[in-house]
Amino acid sequence: MAKYERIIFWSEDDNKWIVDVPELPGCMADGSTPAEALENIEQIIIEWLETAKELERDIPEPKGRLLYA
Repeated sequence: MAKYERIIFWSEDDNKWIVDVPELPGCMADGSTPAEALENIEQIIIEWLETAKELERDIPEPKGRLLYA
């Protein structure tokens, strides 16, 4: 499991739980429950990293915890 920060929140517009990975631009997933959204983001992170490698793009190092929120 990649050690990138995940931010989970409820979206009234989508009526779903959303998980955002701020260190990986555009890397997001949704789900009907928080657990489902977190499960879905794991595959999306893998695909994001694989695509970045294929396109020879820089892959950010996980920063860990936020200094503030």
